[in-house]
Amino acid sequence: MKRHATAIWNGALATGKGALTTQSGALDNHGYSFKARFEDESGKSGTNPEELLAAAHAGCFAMQLSHFLAENGTPADELKARAVVSVEQAAAGGFEVRSSAITLEAKVPGIDDGTFQSLATKAKEGCPISKALGAIEVSLDAKLV
Repeated sequence: MKRHATAIWNGALATGKGALTTQSGALDNHGYSFKARFEDESGKSGTNPEELLAAAHAGCFAMQLSHFLAENGTPADELKARAVVSVEQAAAGGFEVRSSAITLEAKVPGIDDGTFQSLATKAKEGCPISKALGAIEVSLDAKLV
């Protein structure tokens, strides 16, 4: 299985603009820019690579955990996963992704907290995006609601 996306960038870093298109069409010539990436903390001026990485991580983790919960005989009613990807200035210049912090609120009937925490940790460690992020800190704060 292979998935693809295309990025087109025009101009210099600080003043240029880009467009992202994904194989699925979920993003179709969707704009991104320096401002959207490094200046606009509200996130309203467009997407950026770190936001897309956070979406991929949250989605992958939730899918992996749903599988483990179903295998356990305790399928989830709802998994609300949020990943916060941190990008910071590097000591040697430039920027680097330092961490992805997943928070989870889960509605899972019939499961005890110990089993839930064990399966959530297993999903955090085993989802393909977590594995791909092996060079950074990946944390998890999971709770039953």
